[in-house]
Order: sequence, then C-alpha cells, then structure tokens
Amino acid sequence: SVSSVHRRSPSGDGLMALVSGNTFLLLLGSLGLVALYQLLKRMRQKAYIQDAVVVITGASSGLGKECARVFHAAGARLVLCGRDKGRLQELSKELAAVSDSGRKTYPPSTVTFDLSDTGTVASAAEEILKCHGRVDILINNAGISYRGTILDTTIDVDKEVMDINYFGPVALTKAILPSMVQNRSGHILVISSVQGKIAIPFRSAYAASKHATQAFFDCLRAEVEQYGIEVSVFSPGYIKTNLSLNAVTGDGSTYGVMDKNTAEGWDPQDVARAILGAVGSKKRDVMLAGLLPTLAVYLRTLCPSVFFRIMASRARKERKAKNN
Repeated sequence: SVSSVHRRSPSGDGLMALVSGNTFLLLLGSLGLVALYQLLKRMRQKAYIQDAVVVITGASSGLGKECARVFHAAGARLVLCGRDKGRLQELSKELAAVSDSGRKTYPPSTVTFDLSDTGTVASAAEEILKCHGRVDILINNAGISYRGTILDTTIDVDKEVMDINYFGPVALTKAILPSMVQNRSGHILVISSVQGKIAIPFRSAYAASKHATQAFFDCLRAEVEQYGIEVSVFSPGYIKTNLSLNAVTGDGSTYGVMDKNTAEGWDPQDVARAILGAVGSKKRDVMLAGLLPTLAVYLRTLCPSVFFRIMASRARKERKAKNN
C-alpha cells in the first residue's frame, strides 16, 4: 500500500543525517590528506637540508646571521662567509656549541673575503669548495642599502652599491656554478628585495642593483635547469636589521639612521625561517611583504600611470619632510 511505502522511505531528518555524516567523513578525510601532505612536505624539506653544504654570504650579522642559525639547526654543513673574520669565528663557535639530540649538526667552516672586490672572489670560491669538496646550496645574502637623491649621488656610490649587491653575488655564483654543473645538482638563492620589483624615490642605486639581480638570476634559472640546478630569488620587504644604519648616502658617507619602516620591519628570524622553507620547497620566486607593497607590485604592472603618480607624490612628501 501507499502508506507502507511511505513507512519504508527514509524520513527527511534521516536523509539530512546521512548527508551530514557523509559530509563530515569527507571533510575529515580531506583534512587528513592535507595533514599527510604537509607532513611529507616537511620530511622532504628536512631531508633536502640535512647534511647539505650551505654557503651563506654576509653571515656575520643581520639576516645572514639568522640564516646561519636556522640552517645549522636544520643539519646543514655551513660555510660562513663575510668580511669580519672575528665575528665569523665567534658565530662559528656559538653554533658549534649548540647541540640537538634529535638532529645531527656540524661545526661551521668560515671563509673571510670582501664580496665587493670581485678580483678576490675566484680564490675565495676555491677556498669554499675545499671545505667539503662541493656546494649544495649557495645563499647570496650580503648587501648594502642606499639613501639619497640622484642629483647628489656620485657615480662612485652607484658603482659601490652595484659591486656589493650585484657584481659580487654574480661573481661568486659564476665561480661556484661549474662545480654544480659537474655534479648536476645544486641550489642558488639570492636575497633580492621588493625594490627589485618596484622602484621608490631616493633609493635609485639600491633599486637598480636589485632589479639587475632579479633579471640575472631569472636568466640563470632558465639556463641551468637542464643541469638539475635550482635558482630562487627571495624578495623581502623591510627587515628589522641595521641595513638602513649602514646604508651609504650620495656622497659615500654612512646614513646612520634607523628608518621607521626598517624599525617596524620583519623580524630577521622569521625571514630566515621563510628562506629555509623556500629552499626546502625549491620555490623559484618568493616575495615576503605586506599588503601595500604587494599591491604596489601589481599596480606597477597593471596600471603603471597610477603607480608613477603615487611615487611622485611620495617623493614630494619625503622631500618636504626632510626640508622641514
């Protein structure tokens, strides 16, 4: 009968319960798959860094120093590079004294040289390769910032910034690259900047060096892919380091001021961990910046005329503030 058919049909509440239960199981399964994926990803990242020979330039202070700590804790065989031998040795002793029962770590090696003196880079690269016989990961971190107007900046200052930020990393990369090609493996990461993607007023020399850096390593990535070599460009926004204090001005003197944006910038420890993650995930291009800088990068591409007006307005405001 009709009534008996109705009694055998599942009620509306029963259908809802069945659907809800299936949805819950589907959601639970999806979360499980995501968790499993994240676990496998972390395991792969750890395996990529563990025992790898990692070279870090500018390792004696700031972001480079934090990278040294993070990669050492991850089990890398470090080669710390910089100009200050004493500070490099101090950092090496600090890291060598740190032990982790859950992971094998290694006492770092140090190589002292001036990256801006490109004539000494080849011999420094030889010394670096002698430490472990190879380089698995090269982190080009060393750099200098700049503050000044184009009108008042000497060409020698432009050259100095380019030597440190561009020609130095390029020279070291070229010196290390043949060994990576021979091994058909390796990873090269360069610390660029958001200012390698957009240019802001009174940073001309710095922005130019970072734009050049972005272009060179983008070209490099395409050319060495056939050898199994990874290339990453990491572009952070402002980082809370002494970069602005040590910046060079238009006449070659030291800026000596902690900018507000720098003082409120990213914690270098967080940036170092992001770099570790970028290397472990083999990310090719990473921008670590807030909402406004990120929007500015897209605005420069999609609506350049508006971007240019905003930068001109910024220049007027900064000039007015300085004159007052």
